[in-house]
Amino acid sequence: MQKPSFDPGFTQQFGAPLRRAIDKNGGFNVRKVGGQWRDFHPYLQLVSMSWPGFLGVIFLGYVLMNLAFAFVYYWIGSDQVEGAYAPTAFGRFMKLFFFSSHTLSTVGYGNIAPRGLEANIVAAFEALVGVMALAVATGLLFGRVSRPSARIGFSEKLVVAPYQDITALEFRVVNRRPNILVDAEAHIMLMTVDAVQGVPRRRFDVLRLERDQVLFLATPWTIVHPIDSESPLFGKTAEDLAAIQAELLISIRAYDDTFAQSVQQRYSYRHDEWVWGRRFAPAFYVGPEGDLVIQLDKLGELA
Repeated sequence: MQKPSFDPGFTQQFGAPLRRAIDKNGGFNVRKVGGQWRDFHPYLQLVSMSWPGFLGVIFLGYVLMNLAFAFVYYWIGSDQVEGAYAPTAFGRFMKLFFFSSHTLSTVGYGNIAPRGLEANIVAAFEALVGVMALAVATGLLFGRVSRPSARIGFSEKLVVAPYQDITALEFRVVNRRPNILVDAEAHIMLMTVDAVQGVPRRRFDVLRLERDQVLFLATPWTIVHPIDSESPLFGKTAEDLAAIQAELLISIRAYDDTFAQSVQQRYSYRHDEWVWGRRFAPAFYVGPEGDLVIQLDKLGELA
């Protein structure tokens, strides 16, 4: 079987049930197995995970390091640490735990201090570990806050509406953040499932847009694909698209003027998220002082 000239990277292979190719958060529905431990990169994991997860990992690592050093101090003897006496074993351990936290963070309040040679060696090593751990944590935090990321909003639904003398496929995008995005461009393609020699295969068609680029993404941008005789959607009904499990794959790329870097965001609409015969309602109005007021909550509102 001859391979298609265009392959976006999802492969033609198809299995049932078919999940959407691109999730609402822009991630791909692709799972990797059989990797090696060297394939795991902790930096990529830590800078891309959620903020609660990242802060949880930092806190857990801090507690575990202090517990480990507290066990070492307890093992060499609490008498090696001045001011660590307590009537119970748990009390002595907790004092050693907080002594470890003082040493790891290089705070050193002075109420507890190493006294013996072994405790001083461990404390010196822990101070070094603390300085290095703080540098790593600071680098990860900077990597997270300095990484450019798009916050491009998409309308909840896609509409198939009258357009000039034909119909067109339309959806809206908007920059939800106060930063400035320029040179925005859109690429969309239609993914369908066809039977080739009795075997289900994915098919990808790049759709031509009325306008695939805008200079400034300052207001909501309605992206339009005219459904003319050259469109793969020509003559298709909602039932036809459901039968071929149609999904529209979208890539928006723009230049972030704040970070001076390009940003990119992905999205998709499955066939059951298409609305036929409706139009979008206005999502902005002119304020009393003549400025344009963008209503983000009405981006996908239908008229």
